[in-house]
Amino acid sequence: MSTTAVAPLSIEDAELLVATARRTAHDAGVTVSVTVLDAGGHLLAFRRDDRAVLISGETSTRKAYTALQLNTPTADLVDAVQPGGLFHTLPTALDRPLLFIAGGVPVHRDGRLIGAIGVGGGAPEQDHGFATAAVRALV
Repeated sequence: MSTTAVAPLSIEDAELLVATARRTAHDAGVTVSVTVLDAGGHLLAFRRDDRAVLISGETSTRKAYTALQLNTPTADLVDAVQPGGLFHTLPTALDRPLLFIAGGVPVHRDGRLIGAIGVGGGAPEQDHGFATAAVRALV
């Protein structure tokens, strides 16, 4: 295990993630909410487009939280919560609700988990694409 310090997710990083996700969504004609959490699960940035559905604010935050806690894109977890899946009971087992819908993506720097982004408002596959584009822009 490396003891090299890794820079945490900064507010500048968070703003880049939000701007990139929103721009990518806008280019696709989709209004979204975007949430960025640091490695401790604390809110670093949030933005909801004027015409984004109201629930997208909650879903973007829950997607980011889920991706952070499980260090996995939420798109990769959808099947795991189906009946018979590995995490079938997990969505109801915790005090803070997880959301197993595509659109949450963990953020890594130098192989270390430093936060997560969640996007809500589009179709799940679109939200995943917007979040992934944002993470790619951070590198």
